[in-house]
Amino acid sequence: MLRISDLVNDSIVDGEGLRFTVFVQGCPHHCKGCHNPQTHDFNAGRLVSIDEIVQKIQSNPLLDGVTFSGGEPFCQPMELYELGKKVKEMGLNITTYTGYTFEYLYEHLRDGMGYDALLSVTDWLVDGRFIEEQRSLELKFRGSANQRIIDVPKSLSEGKAIAIEL
Repeated sequence: MLRISDLVNDSIVDGEGLRFTVFVQGCPHHCKGCHNPQTHDFNAGRLVSIDEIVQKIQSNPLLDGVTFSGGEPFCQPMELYELGKKVKEMGLNITTYTGYTFEYLYEHLRDGMGYDALLSVTDWLVDGRFIEEQRSLELKFRGSANQRIIDVPKSLSEGKAIAIEL
């Protein structure tokens, strides 16, 4: 089961192409000016099964990918990993948003928290906390200038964050 805030079909703002977005519930960051403050409370939202989400994704043949947003996806990494494996079997890509930096997640890969699992199914990682003073409406798929779009497979292979520009 996954604790979610919402599911959004046909998003064009949460990554490249037409996307299905899973907004997870619960976030420890509480960024000032957060776009989704309703996702902060770990006890709010609702529980849904991975299979229910998979069925919704499968019902849309036009999707290019799935986005894990929040809330903080890395607070439910194993549940999203299980969903992510099924998404990958469908031939779709995965973008994951996080308030953590790639460097933090990489440093804690082997801590048994499941960060390695979620990163293993993520193609693009939008990392870093939202900083209201660095907010920009001109950035693609990001809210503030400190956030990066990371090529996760390449970054894991090279052991350092490899940012991409769109």
